[in-house]
Amino acid sequence: MKAFVTVMPKAGVLDPQGKAIGHALSSLGFEGVADVRTGKVIVLDLAETDPAKARAAAEEMARKLLANTVIESFKVEVV
Repeated sequence: MKAFVTVMPKAGVLDPQGKAIGHALSSLGFEGVADVRTGKVIVLDLAETDPAKARAAAEEMARKLLANTVIESFKVEVV
C-alpha cells in the first residue's frame, strides 16, 4: 500500500517560503493569489495490506519523525 503524508505549517506559524512564492507570483503578473503556504508530501510504500493498519503506521511515523507536531500538522491518505 502507498501512504501519502502531507505536512503543512499550522495556522499562525510563519511561512517565509510561502511568502516568497506569493511575492514572486505577484511579480510575474499572477494576481488574485491571497496567500501561499508551503509544505511537503512524503510517499511511503508500505508492505502492510490492511488499510487501517497502514494508516495507523503512517500516522505514527508522522508523529514520531515526519512532522514537527509543535508547528506542523499532517494528514495521511492511504491508497
